[in-house]
Amino acid sequence: MYIFFSVLILVVCVLLGLIVLVQNSKGGGLAANFSASTQIMGVRKTNDFLEKATWSLAIALFVLCLAASISIPKGDNVSNRSAIEEQIQNAIDPSEIPQLPIGNPAGQTGGTAETPKK
Repeated sequence: MYIFFSVLILVVCVLLGLIVLVQNSKGGGLAANFSASTQIMGVRKTNDFLEKATWSLAIALFVLCLAASISIPKGDNVSNRSAIEEQIQNAIDPSEIPQLPIGNPAGQTGGTAETPKK
């Protein structure tokens, strides 16, 4: 469900960007191209449509963002942990690593090497 909301958010963002780019606050933009009186939508109706579309898409974006934040998948299962988290949990403490004996430790019986005679 989260992926569905994410895709819808991307679509709304692209549409909102296009609508905002078409608008021009000084009377230009798409509204200026429809100034002929024979057009179905005049300048005023085009401006009204673009403004309503902008507000509608902004509200839709807000609602979709809230819905997406509610539907974020929760990481309750241990199997959903990342590989880095698992490595951190399974890491060995360096102070617990046993030290390997170097040379012949004292107290060990066994064959001793004789010193060579000159």
